Amino acid sequence: MNICVFLSAADLDERYTTPARDFATRLGKAGHTLVWGGSDTGLMKVVADGVEEAGGRLVGVSVDFLAAKARSRADEMVITKDLAERKAQLLAKSDAIVVMVGGTGTLDEATEILELKKHGKHTKPVVLLNTAGFYDGLKSQFRRMEEEGFLPLPLTDLVFFAEDGAAALTYLKEAVGARG
Repeated sequence: MNICVFLSAADLDERYTTPARDFATRLGKAGHTLVWGGSDTGLMKVVADGVEEAGGRLVGVSVDFLAAKARSRADEMVITKDLAERKAQLLAKSDAIVVMVGGTGTLDEATEILELKKHGKHTKPVVLLNTAGFYDGLKSQFRRMEEEGFLPLPLTDLVFFAEDGAAALTYLKEAVGARG
């Protein structure tokens, strides 16, 4: 399975890097391919290192203004002209999406992918990996959106909130298997 992971390229505290490395190791050991923003810095590097060390493949999709930070030893690296093309390529190259901790770029990627799913532009499973309760506020906001009629489909059809990497991968395996 090709799993797109949206996440931060910042250097982060162990409360984020340790669970990220665990998820990456699980992903690689299971024989999956990481599809990610291609950066060789921060949390993106932690995850790419973990997948690579566990035997998984790396497919990076960077953008021209960040190409200098792209991982040189990825199995495949695509450089796009802008962020919109980058997001489209990440979605096209993946079977499932996991959103890990991140800043405004990660939030932009997450909301766009959910908006496309809401409108039926893709049916790929989406997981928000809620490391250290990072997405508790967003989860509450999504529940409010659902309760007050802002979502045209049940929240559970849109996104799955996982508390750890094991739960995320179990859900994806079941969800992708159910899609055929």
